[in-house]
Amino acid sequence: MITQEAREYGVRIGFKITDILTGREGWLATAKESVGPRFGKYCIDLHGLEDIGVQAITSALQDPQVGIVAIDELGPMELFSDKFKAAVRQSVASEKTIIGTIHYRANDPLLREIRTAPDVRIVTVTKESRSALHQQLVEVIAGKRLIS
Repeated sequence: MITQEAREYGVRIGFKITDILTGREGWLATAKESVGPRFGKYCIDLHGLEDIGVQAITSALQDPQVGIVAIDELGPMELFSDKFKAAVRQSVASEKTIIGTIHYRANDPLLREIRTAPDVRIVTVTKESRSALHQQLVEVIAGKRLIS
């Protein structure tokens, strides 16, 4: 699953969530609605997050043809959902390779668990390193080298 900014006339109006396997899309958060937990000027759409995001993670974990589960992102908005956090815990406990992004300002017991797990590799992305990130990830997944 991925999240992306949604813009209207050049102004960010929220964030969409997409299941990258099926293409299903919904809202993670929007400035246009007033229902759901607030984060800054946005209201979190827990239904969209759970219907698209949690379902995407769960389906990927259950599909024997899926070897890598991508979760973008583990951020403050996503952490409003206990169902989302449960799906992430389930993915980390699985045998599948998980590639996830953790927002640098996000703080939650789940994220502390992930950051300190012995089999987790953390790669800090900077403006300077992001252009080579894909190659680093391929090497890690292929077992050629570990990133610390």
